[in-house]
Amino acid sequence: MNQSVTNGSANTSMVNVIYVLYLLALISGVTALIGVIVAYVYKDDAPEWLRTHYELQIRTFWMGLLIGAVGVVLSWVLIGIPILIALAVWWIIRCVKGLRYVGERQPYPNHLGWGI
Repeated sequence: MNQSVTNGSANTSMVNVIYVLYLLALISGVTALIGVIVAYVYKDDAPEWLRTHYELQIRTFWMGLLIGAVGVVLSWVLIGIPILIALAVWWIIRCVKGLRYVGERQPYPNHLGWGI
């Protein structure tokens, strides 16, 4: 699924906006909530290659919320701090890679996985 998509009619602006909202969420968490709502709204009408990005964004939100909650709870015993730092790095890498793949008009590989 690494082939470039040449469909020039696909609008990638919303996917890019969501990635930026997710990156801004590291400063203000509410932007991630806005981003995931927008991803749910636009996902079904997107072409297949763009849908991989929306699905990645939705999964990133929910996995990030879960891991973040665990990190906050465990921060009382100090192990949560490295978990939250790793979460931030994971979040940034997924967003930056997503922006790169959208710029190249390619689907996000392994968009259903937990990795980067």
